[in-house]
Amino acid sequence: KMLCLFFQITTLGNLTPSSTVFFCCDMQERFRPAIKYFGDIISVGQRLLQGARLLGIPVIVTEQYPKGLGSTVQEIDLTGAKLVLPKTKFSMVLPEVEAALAEIPGVRSVVLFGVETHVCIQQTALELIGRGLEVHIVADATSSRSMMDRMFALERLARTGIIVTTSEAILLQLVADKEHPKFKEIQNLIKASAPESGLLSKV
Repeated sequence: KMLCLFFQITTLGNLTPSSTVFFCCDMQERFRPAIKYFGDIISVGQRLLQGARLLGIPVIVTEQYPKGLGSTVQEIDLTGAKLVLPKTKFSMVLPEVEAALAEIPGVRSVVLFGVETHVCIQQTALELIGRGLEVHIVADATSSRSMMDRMFALERLARTGIIVTTSEAILLQLVADKEHPKFKEIQNLIKASAPESGLLSKV
């Protein structure tokens, strides 16, 4: 009972820009033909990174074996990213990433998106939650080659206390108030709703 109560308290998922970091995982060229609804998650990923720039939120980007799989797709603007790292490990939690997190005072929440949901996203999320960070997975910016893999990964992650949410919910939670100086600019980012693609499953 106590454990249950503790879990509810720790996963309320209140986001504030000063304690949040964005993780963009392996949004690479070679995945374009293979990943379901890749175009949709690219467009949502762009919004998230624009939002991060507007709100001064640090962004950490990884690329899985870029020599073979290419670099991040050109539509995604990595201007101002704190770190862009190649990796061979599936999880984004590399020593350089841990060092970067240690440099961000008071970091509490990680907003995570990219590919593939059941591999790099899942392994990253589990490692981060194991280190006591709160993890928000952006469902409309996260996909896999198979919808079956994606669906069960999101179900599993939600059961571990990871928050599965959407880009619009995240951006508006970070702004929190219509009077926020960046509200208008964030509102412009989300004016057109995120694509309602086949990513919408029964999760």
